[in-house]
Amino acid sequence: MVNETADATAIPPRRSGRMRTLAAIPCFNEEVAIGSVVLMARLHADEVLVVDDGCTDGTAKVARDAGATVISHGAQMGKGRGIKSALRYAVDQNYDCLVFMDGDGQHNPGEIPLLTEPILADTADLVIGFRTFDQMPFYRRFGRAVLDIVSSNGYSITDSQCGFRALNRRTMEAMLNTLRKDDFSTESEMLRAAQENHLRVGETPINCKYGDFDTSTKNPLSHGIEVLGSIFWLTVEKRPLLHIGLPGLAAILAGMFLLLQFLRGFSETGLVQIGQGMLASLLLIPGTVALMVGLMLALIARLRE
Repeated sequence: MVNETADATAIPPRRSGRMRTLAAIPCFNEEVAIGSVVLMARLHADEVLVVDDGCTDGTAKVARDAGATVISHGAQMGKGRGIKSALRYAVDQNYDCLVFMDGDGQHNPGEIPLLTEPILADTADLVIGFRTFDQMPFYRRFGRAVLDIVSSNGYSITDSQCGFRALNRRTMEAMLNTLRKDDFSTESEMLRAAQENHLRVGETPINCKYGDFDTSTKNPLSHGIEVLGSIFWLTVEKRPLLHIGLPGLAAILAGMFLLLQFLRGFSETGLVQIGQGMLASLLLIPGTVALMVGLMLALIARLRE
């Protein structure tokens, strides 16, 4: 059992007429950059929260020395879990605005006001920073383009995977009660939750710095595969009959047609069309399994409701 512990400094009191902002930084082994990120973020937020996701280096100590509140998971539990820990903290401490950013120095804390301005003006519930393609290494551009398409959920989002984003109180509460994934698909899941809760999503351009060394904890290929897999299962879980049961039924019908053709050919000619028979089996067996799985998942989803 993993304990989630918090080491908090004094929390600034609510000031009337002013939006209280929390900057949250989920981290895994960001000792090199986290100190400067925290110091700069403190200039634009009432409090900086660092979520230590099982760091094995000095990330937590450096962050604490720089003036951040530190929550430690005790073991690596995933970025999504760090996001949820920050959401819980922000809601419990009654913050008006929550800004997420990375701890590796890629995001500029000086741009926090760019994200909080639409929240303060009440023109957006969720504000996402977007990077222009010319800021990104070439090998990351294709993956981002694919993920932008599959993650948009009806929004015209320029950069669906950017972790530099701001949430108002309504969005914090909605996300806290909706987000389920603990992995790197959390940015995509946020957009899905925003659509389901009819939230206003805005964007603002940001600058992202990619250094001479790769600070990412996950390579782009495995990150993309993980996100696509999570999006697929999130989609399937919402409508299992549509995304699993219906294709299974179509496969069964196609398999039955081929099976009838196979039997008719055998009765007329006495010849066994092995290829046709195998194709019919390849459609009937997986189709039946898919239909059953779709029905069971639909029943489970209905019972959960």
